[in-house]
Amino acid sequence: MRSILILAPLAMLAACGGGSAGNSSAPAAPVEGAKPPAGQQWSQVVSETPEGGYRMGNPDAPVKLLEYGSRTCPACGAFAREGFEPLTKLVETGKVSFEFRDFLIHGAPDVASAVLGRCAGTGAFFPLLEQMYANQAATLDKLQAAPPELQARLQNMAPAQQVAAIAEQAGYIDFVKQRGIPEDKARQCLADMGTIQKLVSVTEKATEVQGTPTFIVNGEKVEGVVRWADLEAELKKRGA
Repeated sequence: MRSILILAPLAMLAACGGGSAGNSSAPAAPVEGAKPPAGQQWSQVVSETPEGGYRMGNPDAPVKLLEYGSRTCPACGAFAREGFEPLTKLVETGKVSFEFRDFLIHGAPDVASAVLGRCAGTGAFFPLLEQMYANQAATLDKLQAAPPELQARLQNMAPAQQVAAIAEQAGYIDFVKQRGIPEDKARQCLADMGTIQKLVSVTEKATEVQGTPTFIVNGEKVEGVVRWADLEAELKKRGA
């Protein structure tokens, strides 16, 4: 686990994309969306999955989208800023569910943001994820401005100390405080080794993931897709 948590060279924070080839599947017949629980939209139905992600939408949706993403990955951020709103509208039809799993491609910076992204509970997971991506440029600027001595100090820190130090450098603690998570609670979350280990396990088990974002639709990896327009076309082929 320590090898994942050591801070990646900050110049590598932009290196997170995948390939360029796409899949082609026969168009699926349109399906009727199911109704959400009374008083809710499907985008408000969120649960933690046994595999360590968070799923939004109809758990029995015929089109199941899974994203492995890094909160410090610029390509993931660009996708989220472009695609989150239209994807949410598809989820609300009941035809598509969307699961997000944090993939720690950049080590401690991803651990810090992923831990705090879970800190406010299930209902706040996707709003916090969207807001972290909206604020990503400012976060990356702070990480790039980290003094060289911070990298050296991280090498001698315990994993939870690394995560907390990166969270402070990136401004994540202030970020979540502004969104209703008290600082004491944020620091408790950052020190939760059970959550950290769960996130590390998700990354270690995702052997099919070589870059972020990686999208999987109904169990099939969609090669080379990083933009919303391309992913939307793949979802439409499957009946979204």
